[in-house]
Amino acid sequence: MSYKNLMKRAFKPQIDISTQNAKTVFDHILNTVLPPRCVISGEIVDRQGMIAAAAWSQLDFIVNPMCDTCGFPFDFEVEKGSLCASCIDYTPPFTKTRSALKYDDVSRDLILGFKHADQTHMVRAFIPWLEKAGAEFLPHADLLIPVPLHRWRLLSRRYNQAAIIAQALSKAIQIPVAVDGLRRTRPTPSQGHLKAGERRKNVKRAFAVNPKIDIKDKAIVLIDDVYTTGSTVKECTKVLKKAGAKEVNVLTLTRVTREGFGG
Repeated sequence: MSYKNLMKRAFKPQIDISTQNAKTVFDHILNTVLPPRCVISGEIVDRQGMIAAAAWSQLDFIVNPMCDTCGFPFDFEVEKGSLCASCIDYTPPFTKTRSALKYDDVSRDLILGFKHADQTHMVRAFIPWLEKAGAEFLPHADLLIPVPLHRWRLLSRRYNQAAIIAQALSKAIQIPVAVDGLRRTRPTPSQGHLKAGERRKNVKRAFAVNPKIDIKDKAIVLIDDVYTTGSTVKECTKVLKKAGAKEVNVLTLTRVTREGFGG
C-alpha cells in the first residue's frame, strides 16, 4: 500500500478530528503508518510501547526484599529497614534509590535501543514500571530532575535519555520537571569500563545546579536510566543538597546487581 493510501486510511471519516484530542489522532496515524511492536520481541501489539505477553516473562523486576536505602535486591528474606553492606559502611547522600529492573541481557537491549538507536517511543512502557518502583517517594516529590549530559555528548547523541524519561514521568504523575536543573560543568569519559573508584574520580565536581532553578527546601527525585555503582547520582545528590534541596531520592529504570554488567 502506498504512503498516500496509508494516510487516507489514517483520516477515515469515523475519526472526528475536531473533537478528538490531538494526541489521540497522532497515535492513530502513527499506528496506521507504523504498526506498534513490542519493544523487546518486535511482535505486533495493541499500542505503541506495549510489551508482548511472551516478552513480559523475560523482564526481571526488582521487588522486596531489598536494601532500604539503595534498593539493592537481596537473595534472602531480611527484616524491614535492613541495609546492604555497602550502605552500612558508607551512608549514601541520597535518601533512597529505587530501580524498576535488574540490568541483564534483556534490559540491556532495551536501554541500548532507547539510548543509542532513537527508539524513544519505548518510554511509554517504562513509565508504569517507574511509578511502581518509586511509589515510596514520588507522592511527596516536588520536582523531577534528570541526570544531565554534557553539551558535546548531547550534540552527538541528539537527546538525553534521562530527560525523556523524566519528562514522560512528569506528565504521567503531574509533578514538575526541571530538564536543565543540573548541568555538566565539564565533559567526562564514558563510565562504561571504569572501576568504582575510577567512576567516582571521573564525575567528581562535574555537576552544578542551574541557578535559575529554585530547589531550596524541595524534595527532589533524580532520574537516570541505569544505576551501576551510584557514583554519578551520588555526586549529583551532593550538589543538589549543597544548593539547598531538602531531600534527594533517586529513581532509575535499571540497576546493575552483579559483576559483568553495567557497561
